[in-house]
Amino acid sequence: MADQAATLLLDRIRSGEWALGERLPGETTLGPQLGVGRSTVREAIRQLAGLGVLASRQGAGVFVAALDVREDWDAVLRRSDVVDVVEARIAIETEAAGLAARRRTPADLRAIRRALAERAERRTAPEEHVDADTAFHRSIVAAAHNPILTDLFDGFTPRVRQAMLEMLRIRRAFGGDADQQAHARLAEAVAARDEAGAAEASRAHLLALREGMAPSSP
Repeated sequence: MADQAATLLLDRIRSGEWALGERLPGETTLGPQLGVGRSTVREAIRQLAGLGVLASRQGAGVFVAALDVREDWDAVLRRSDVVDVVEARIAIETEAAGLAARRRTPADLRAIRRALAERAERRTAPEEHVDADTAFHRSIVAAAHNPILTDLFDGFTPRVRQAMLEMLRIRRAFGGDADQQAHARLAEAVAARDEAGAAEASRAHLLALREGMAPSSP
């Protein structure tokens, strides 16, 4: 009964009956609407609170905290088109690059330069190149010192790695001098504390990557 009541409540929230942040009616009102008793209403609310949809405020009532149940992040990424994932990376890494230019420490800069040098050396095998490329980009994100951005980047990594390997195996050409220089410009902008330059270098590179992965590309 509680499961059914929670489903009915969630359906009503999804339909827009209550806006984000709006207080739900009390248990004595919801019970008859859902055809259940107050204890079942409380259990349904607990279930939706556990999913992050509802939030109880002591003395104030129950409020809508989200308009739907958040889907498992890994499932979303597995289903997503890789171009969508790269576009999300553009938003995250462009901001991270600017923050890295502002916040990077000497230790961060050493890590970035090591990763850049490692990337330059690994241009023969697709797997090694993709892993070295990922390590370089992660060093930039890590230098932003924002754990949420780092976690988001790490979440994208398996999906992007798979797509990158597929693309490189088809094209058989990767890691050219122009590509390495583009990454060097990003590292140099971070080293120079050039926030705008770092953000633009990151954005330009990822836009080119998106174009390379688009279905219409040769």
